[in-house]
Amino acid sequence: MPDQIAPSPSARAKCRGCGRAIDKGDLRFGEADQNPFGEGETHRWFHVRCAALRRPERIAPLLEADANLPERERLLAFTKEGVEHHRLPRIAGAARASSGRAHCRHCRELIEKGSWRVILEIWEDGRFSPMGFIHTACAKDYFGTTGALERIQLIAEGFSESDLEELRAALGG
Repeated sequence: MPDQIAPSPSARAKCRGCGRAIDKGDLRFGEADQNPFGEGETHRWFHVRCAALRRPERIAPLLEADANLPERERLLAFTKEGVEHHRLPRIAGAARASSGRAHCRHCRELIEKGSWRVILEIWEDGRFSPMGFIHTACAKDYFGTTGALERIQLIAEGFSESDLEELRAALGG
């Protein structure tokens, strides 16, 4: 079974990128892999946008091949940037530090309690695993680009306008 982009026949599948349900009829990306629980292959399902943000190297060939996909150019831009800056797909969101004990993965300094931090995850063994945090001020140097804010907004919905303004300022944009 190859990777595929197809409409969801039901609303039972959850996106491996954001954890939210994939609504019936929405386009979804299926990443083919060996079934860890038996013989044959299986698919891991993602919203197409989440796959472009979190698994760019896998979805890029399908986006390039299908000129009729909605938002294709924007999704291709996300995949291109994600492949060029290999740390960008690690972004899992942003949040205020709940304690002052976590160290930044970039500068190794403590992240002050209550300050904004970028949440990182890495893809391993067929799923995303937590890998720590970085200061928002370290984001440009860590990722090698300034494209973090838009990705954070798309992956972790639900920020208020004041939160977005604070995040924008903290990220230096």
